[in-house]
Amino acid sequence: MRHIAIIGSGPAGYYTAEACQKQFGEGVRVDVIDQLPVPYGLIRSGVAPDHQSIKGVARRYEAVALSDTVRFVGNVRLGRDVSLAELLTLYDAVVLATGAPADRALGVPGDDLPGVFGSAAFVGWYNGHPDFEALDPPLAGGEVVVIGMGNVALDVSRILAKTPEELAGSDIASHALAALERAGTRRITILGRRGPHQIAMTPKELAELGELARAVPRVDPADLPPCEADAALEPGQRKSVALLRGFAEGRAAKPIEIAFDFFAAPRAIEGAGRVERVIVERTRLEGAAVVGTGETYAIPASLVVAAIGYRTPAIEGVPYDARAGRFANHDGRVAPGLYAVGWARRGPTGTIGTNRPDGFLIADHIAADVADDSGKPGRPGLDALLSARGVDVVTFRDWKRIEAAEIARARAGAPREKFTSIAALLAALAD
Repeated sequence: MRHIAIIGSGPAGYYTAEACQKQFGEGVRVDVIDQLPVPYGLIRSGVAPDHQSIKGVARRYEAVALSDTVRFVGNVRLGRDVSLAELLTLYDAVVLATGAPADRALGVPGDDLPGVFGSAAFVGWYNGHPDFEALDPPLAGGEVVVIGMGNVALDVSRILAKTPEELAGSDIASHALAALERAGTRRITILGRRGPHQIAMTPKELAELGELARAVPRVDPADLPPCEADAALEPGQRKSVALLRGFAEGRAAKPIEIAFDFFAAPRAIEGAGRVERVIVERTRLEGAAVVGTGETYAIPASLVVAAIGYRTPAIEGVPYDARAGRFANHDGRVAPGLYAVGWARRGPTGTIGTNRPDGFLIADHIAADVADDSGKPGRPGLDALLSARGVDVVTFRDWKRIEAAEIARARAGAPREKFTSIAALLAALAD
């Protein structure tokens, strides 16, 4: 019997658990450990609440989680309830599937002013993550600046611009929905250092901006390269740029304008005790390099959301690649018996599905590295340790009770109404 602990219950964690099931059959016991009482990581708290079809991948993980060889061990925090060193003595292999839940710092003067948020925090707030329940972003002002040219920047902009009716079928947290209903947003500026040909926005997500009831996307035609230059792009990118060209043709006025500002690098954030403006430098491309032109201007802003990427938080004693924002590893191997998978291994790149082959890679490594029947206690050893420490463990069947309670309290048309604090999640088990 091989005993495996996976830290993190998001896509990378459950794909790895699935791969270990297929690799070892009944000869494995996998414990998926998470600091929250709920599973699924960014499926629950990172995927946009109006993208319910993407969240449906959780059904695949449920089939894995309800098997005899895999179990969910929720409400257990690494470093507080159990140490990594202890897990390494209990399990044949420990897999770090912690993702990259921390925001990359913007790194400009004023980025710590009230009203400036990273996208992980802002998205966590409207998705009901317990860590961000009390975020309280200033939404009364009319000007928002979103920094970044990827799908997360689109998600943030779209959620800010949607009407309550457009969000009716989503699982957006009720505190966020109420705040957005009161918001006075008039203009959202999406800021990017490079040009239209360098965006990381996919066609489906970009097209959604053109379908909003009260918002219109706009692109300055002067920012677009010659049409013939699009031929060199790969097909998906070409579709995205075609959408930008459509946005540049002009559309009827709507209450909210979503303006793409290309070749624009934030240099400072200013304000008297809170964010009031973003100072931007006009840029140009020299090959792949972004070069400042020295021309600067100010964009009014009552709220700034930086969607410029994520990083994996360091864990004491684990080699860390600060430049890449992930654990230092060689093809997923970190140290004897210790592995990293998903964004914790690669950095924040790829889609949800990219984590599946990653999980099978780690299962192959464990098969090659770890002998059967090492004598380590695995699951019973962890249970004894957590029981002695009075840790309130949440199982997957407990989670199903929480989920049923969230579904039962959903507003009309919504799939669920999330509990947004640890206390409320645990209290749902007592009802």
